[in-house]
Amino acid sequence: MIRKWPLLFIIIPLIELYFIIAVGEQIGAFWTVILVLLTAVVGVNLLRFQGMSTLARAQKSMAQGQIPAMEMVEGMALAVAGVLLITPGFITDSIGLLLLIPASRQLIVKFIMRRASVQANLYGGTGGFQQGRPQDQQDLYGKKSDVVKPKVGRTIEGEFKRED
Repeated sequence: MIRKWPLLFIIIPLIELYFIIAVGEQIGAFWTVILVLLTAVVGVNLLRFQGMSTLARAQKSMAQGQIPAMEMVEGMALAVAGVLLITPGFITDSIGLLLLIPASRQLIVKFIMRRASVQANLYGGTGGFQQGRPQDQQDLYGKKSDVVKPKVGRTIEGEFKRED
């Protein structure tokens, strides 16, 4: 997956350039530039409004003693939307505007959170803490993995007192 990222940085600008030229041929260069600038300005203003709304919901969740996980991931999605809207082009603007619409953004965020949960469970789900000895396991790509599955039912309860 990581090897594909540099390829995206080459392909996406070429596709954007193609669409900008195609739109420019239809409506003219001046109106194409105006349209690209207009989508950036409208997108940044919508981003500011949505960002404030997400921040208010996060503060409300924290005031109720809850962890604002959904709001934090939505904030990251809004940051990605901002980068996509500032980038000139019609495809990136479309994706950025899609991330600004609350309903579609929440669907995308829920998908990402489910996928991250599956990845965490697949790779041990121990939050970086390993217990026991490494076992020979295979990941999704068939490679050997050092991930240790947590042992279920081995909780030791007790109390402690810190003496400094």
